Amino acid sequence: MKKIFLFLSVILVVTACQQAPQKTQETPQNTVETVADNTLTQAEADAGWILLFDGQTPGKWRGYEKDYFPKGWVIEDGTLRCLSSGRGEAGAQDGGDIIYDEKFQNFELSLEWKISDGGNSGIFYLAQEIPGKTIWQTAPEMQVLDNTKHPDGRDGVHSAGALYDMIGVDQNKVKPVGEWNQAKVMVYKGTVEHWLNGEKVVEYHLWTPEWNEMVAKSKFPQYNPDWANVAQEGFIGLQDHGDDVWYKNIKIRKL
Repeated sequence: MKKIFLFLSVILVVTACQQAPQKTQETPQNTVETVADNTLTQAEADAGWILLFDGQTPGKWRGYEKDYFPKGWVIEDGTLRCLSSGRGEAGAQDGGDIIYDEKFQNFELSLEWKISDGGNSGIFYLAQEIPGKTIWQTAPEMQVLDNTKHPDGRDGVHSAGALYDMIGVDQNKVKPVGEWNQAKVMVYKGTVEHWLNGEKVVEYHLWTPEWNEMVAKSKFPQYNPDWANVAQEGFIGLQDHGDDVWYKNIKIRKL
């Protein structure tokens, strides 16, 4: 009888072990690498990206035709901020446009911007410093704008993302005031692309008959008759148009 009882006890223990839930090995899920603002991932560094702003200091940014960083711009919460002056374009005392103190030829520029209510600014590339001329009289511009409240928003060639005064952009491509927009400018052997929030919104080709015709119809020749002859390399610039605007995650890759 004892042997039978022992035999039954063993069967019950074995059965219970077989029915016990098995601990499964958890497979780690694919995770998206989170990166702090104004830093590069290892993949970006390996691909040749260079930070143009570290979020803490002006670095190589300086005023257009100045050898210092103007007081109209500040480093604030990891952003390059242009302070509102209410005086229009470059009207602030010790304000004005700023440039990164290195010239680039073929490149991919990436950054983020957000604008204030009714605000206006711009991203210049291939810019030159010519005495007596403003930066916009020497360089193409990717427009930065509050399309809703700024009067320029009614005109596609002056809306956010546009090649200013020449190639318009769908006004719905931009995010609302207070939200960050991701912008990219690619320049390679005369071909230029503007990207806004992941979409290519502008493409054109410098130094072609089509380019010359487009420039001739714009406002620029009256300020600089040689404007169509954009330089093959130049500065990256950010515009002070008298309004609050913020920039961050500014980086570039030479092509």
